[in-house]
Amino acid sequence: MYDLIGDVHGHADELVELLQALGYQLSNGAYRYRGSVHPERKVIFLGDFIDRGPKIRQVLEIVRPMVEAGTALAVMGNHELNALAFHTKDPQHSGSFLRPRDNKNIRQHAQTMLQLKDQELKDALDWFRTLPFWLDLDGLRVVHACWDDQAMQRMSQDRPGGSRVTDEFLESASRHEHSLFEAVEIVLKGKEIKLPAGVSFIDKDGHVRDQTRVRWFESPENKTYQSYALTDKISSDQPLDAALVKNAIPYPATAKPVFVGHYWLSAECPEILAPNVACVDYSVAKGGFLCAYRWQGERTLTNDKFTWAKKAKG
Repeated sequence: MYDLIGDVHGHADELVELLQALGYQLSNGAYRYRGSVHPERKVIFLGDFIDRGPKIRQVLEIVRPMVEAGTALAVMGNHELNALAFHTKDPQHSGSFLRPRDNKNIRQHAQTMLQLKDQELKDALDWFRTLPFWLDLDGLRVVHACWDDQAMQRMSQDRPGGSRVTDEFLESASRHEHSLFEAVEIVLKGKEIKLPAGVSFIDKDGHVRDQTRVRWFESPENKTYQSYALTDKISSDQPLDAALVKNAIPYPATAKPVFVGHYWLSAECPEILAPNVACVDYSVAKGGFLCAYRWQGERTLTNDKFTWAKKAKG
């Protein structure tokens, strides 16, 4: 049995509150489940531990000891992979890094660099290289953004057997022309589609977007751009492009439940995305709350299994 916790982004106070609400207590250097029902329970963290929040070091000091003590599992988020690329030199361009150090990327990663000492950052990056990109467990699946068999098969070619993430993997994953780039984008950021001409929206960071993440777990048949988007900011009621509908491979309704983070959802109370799909990212770093789903082995997910901790108000 597992408690699945979404993107923490440096919000250690909310993480402690949520762990305690779920029945975990600090013991021998790691939080451990102390409930009487299903005493073997573990946490599964959905990635994105770093960036944005005020207590990134403290989050890592909670998450990593739990993983190493066997009281939690964790998958990599796009922010962990971004950090690896940000700090890995580009072998093809002297003085450059695999993730460009432009203003946008520096702002996104700034709090991590400010809050962690050099050795702490080095140790964190070394640990990130060991994180799996997904978990396929007995009864459930876990991935940061999107479960896609084809993308995962492509990624496994360059990271066989869950080996450490190498500089070569990072380089291929950072090259837009490389087939690994698209596979990593799908798994860690979700599937996106181009919006019709003249349609755009402003994202959470104030950037104008002409592409949108989609409801990859649903069939696009008879959907519009608005109803297929994983955001409520799309107003276009135009039918989806026919080629997009033809080529889509939605997550099967009969497949094991899959849990994701990443999507910065907003709501007063969390809700499942589909009977076998749940997102546990409810924007703690943007005024939302840190969210968990208490999985008890069910194949059909329900809203009453969510637990959350509100962001502390200053």
